[in-house]
Amino acid sequence: MKKLIEEIDKYVRRVPALPENIKELLVDFAPWAALLSVVIAIPAVLSILATSSYYGVYGKEEYFFAHWGMRFTLIVVFLVANLVLRSLSIKGLFAKSIKGWNFLFYSILLYFVYAIFTFNIVGGTIGTLISLYLIFQIRESYK
Repeated sequence: MKKLIEEIDKYVRRVPALPENIKELLVDFAPWAALLSVVIAIPAVLSILATSSYYGVYGKEEYFFAHWGMRFTLIVVFLVANLVLRSLSIKGLFAKSIKGWNFLFYSILLYFVYAIFTFNIVGGTIGTLISLYLIFQIRESYK
């Protein structure tokens, strides 16, 4: 993974850097953004799990899983994994440790894989590139 980070860092260094005051603002805002994304994702996970339990209780699981199939499973697995990674990143981002930055990086990569699996290739690629640009701009602030 270290080699991937170094490779991405080479490409990010080729594009114009953000001003220092913007970088400081991003470093201060990153843990709060991660916290907000976790708080927003929790109801989504609960809603998805409640929907699946509703169909199971009323004997419609055949319809539900036939209709949603693998897409439902991917949504649940990726959403929960992303929620866990973002949750793990919060403490490290507040402490400005590289461990928190790494969890945020893994979360972004996981989102990209999810976007590929759900055929959201254009939106996923654009979102991932913007996210990677922003977190690599502030990487040196985390030790």
